[in-house]
Amino acid sequence: MEEKRLTLAKLKLSEKVLYTGYLLVVGIGILMALLQILLTHGMADGEFGVSVDDVVYSYHGNKDSSKLESKLNGSMNDKANDLDRATLIRWAREGAKEELWPEVEAVFKNNCNSCHNSIPSLATFNTYEDAKKVAKIDEGASLDSLTRVSHIHLFGIAFIFIFMGYIYSMSVGISEIFKSIVVAIPFGFLIIDISSWWLTSLYPSFAWFTIIGGFGYMMAFALMWFTSMYQLWFMKADKL
Repeated sequence: MEEKRLTLAKLKLSEKVLYTGYLLVVGIGILMALLQILLTHGMADGEFGVSVDDVVYSYHGNKDSSKLESKLNGSMNDKANDLDRATLIRWAREGAKEELWPEVEAVFKNNCNSCHNSIPSLATFNTYEDAKKVAKIDEGASLDSLTRVSHIHLFGIAFIFIFMGYIYSMSVGISEIFKSIVVAIPFGFLIIDISSWWLTSLYPSFAWFTIIGGFGYMMAFALMWFTSMYQLWFMKADKL
């Protein structure tokens, strides 16, 4: 007896609308995530666009400068005028002396505190002790930061691809082996991506794996997204 398969083209209208809504929301979410990467990690070396150096600076650090200087020359470049940026960079390079704190504190207050005091994950500059932490040599991502971001990404992205994979699995005209590989790819590349953060924090040569991992599951996402949307709305059910 032939197994009756549930396919995207044969779904009820309400089911199509449900799956389409999900695909549209996660599609926009992915675009926002890419933009966020470009504006944060993508500016770590001071130039727009994600490069190996960006990944190295983000996770391994820049041993030639402080985290404060790296940020002011990178993703925070437009958040202060040239004079204020120079003041903070000079303070960090000269050892973050406490006697200069009153002058530096005013610069932080005028340019940084409004955001850094309202977003929990960001460093704060309310006291000399807080500011001195980011004025030290940039050692890259901390253990606490890596642990926090890793578990958020592993849980969050895994949930996205569970539902993406389920919707894509109802597509037709594609071999079951190929579909199985596509469904598995995001989970494999996600593990590569997250693992590479930890490895890059120790050995900068692993930065390539961060780019490979992210590219891998993005390509799988695009393939599943476009295939599912096409078969939901443009494939004729009576031709299956």
